[in-house]
Amino acid sequence: MLYLDNAATTPVRAEALQAAWPFLTNEYGNPSSTHELGLRAKSALDWARNSCANFLGCNPEEIVFTSGATESNNLAIKGLALANPRGKHIISAATEHSSVLESLEFLVDFHGFTLTLLPVSAEGFVTVDQLKSALRPDTTLVTLMMANNEIGTVHPIAELAAAAKAAGALFHTDAVQAAGWLPMDTRHLGVDALSISGHKFGAPKGSGLLYLRQRNETVPLLHGGGQENGRRSGTENVAWAVALATALSLLPTPDAVAKTKAAATTLIEGVTSRFSNARLTGPHPDSNRRHPAIASFTFQGINGETLLLELENAGVICSSGSACSAGSDEPSHVLVALGLDHDVCRTAVRFSFGHDASTDQSVQALSALERALTRISSL
Repeated sequence: MLYLDNAATTPVRAEALQAAWPFLTNEYGNPSSTHELGLRAKSALDWARNSCANFLGCNPEEIVFTSGATESNNLAIKGLALANPRGKHIISAATEHSSVLESLEFLVDFHGFTLTLLPVSAEGFVTVDQLKSALRPDTTLVTLMMANNEIGTVHPIAELAAAAKAAGALFHTDAVQAAGWLPMDTRHLGVDALSISGHKFGAPKGSGLLYLRQRNETVPLLHGGGQENGRRSGTENVAWAVALATALSLLPTPDAVAKTKAAATTLIEGVTSRFSNARLTGPHPDSNRRHPAIASFTFQGINGETLLLELENAGVICSSGSACSAGSDEPSHVLVALGLDHDVCRTAVRFSFGHDASTDQSVQALSALERALTRISSL
């Protein structure tokens, strides 16, 4: 089997499981307890927090451990918007993840906020000038994705965040698809909040974090014991925090990322040259604003779900887009935002490579794709 659905989830690294195992067995103490077991658990949690802070270039107190991207995005968006009543205007883009868009809708429906959803270009981009034009004196929060999980568009977050900050607004980025692929130093990015999900880079599902700039007030989603400096109550999941920090520390060098980009480029060039009905979605393959591991295509006249099944029968696992909307009859809102016809959107197939990618994998995927399309045509 060739697994090319790493944007949906990645296999858990053995090192992350090994690091977590003691805190699932003998080291079961509550980090809030003051006895020996509790203090050892707290020490492990402190190590994980310091390690993640070092990765993100921030203070340990600015790391909030969560259950994953959905919670991180909800906490950042609702927490910052409700705690910083500069005004009730928020800005985002039409291609954001559903956990962002539905958090924004919640603020509109239940707290009287107004929302500006910026349109995107045919390659999925929002420009700095677009953002500047949309900013208002009452804009409280801007939230824009660092790297799109479906089409691989990479936004210039540092420039966008600087524009928002110059206008007095806070800035959050969903960086879930960026960890392990793009620079993540918060000092350079200049963001107020940044979301990460562990299962995208070798940590277990249910692990995540939110970077929250220390000086910003936040309304918590969960109330209770006041853990995570009062920003996320509930007994901390020490094992998953340790696993997350371990997986982050093992993310590869830029050379490994370049190898993955070469594999994705080989696939893109092969698909677009061999199949006349194929169209690459997102930025041009030579663009430095394209995710190095994601290649998504539409295949005019071919049902995407049928193609996925044929590829799976040929031993290649991939997807039609976001795993969070799998099974929905609705076309991808990301592809619709690019201006594609709904029927064309339903032909989409996304290949997403891991850090172990090779051009041999691309050749194998191309061969399987050719067989699958031939079989579908014969039917």
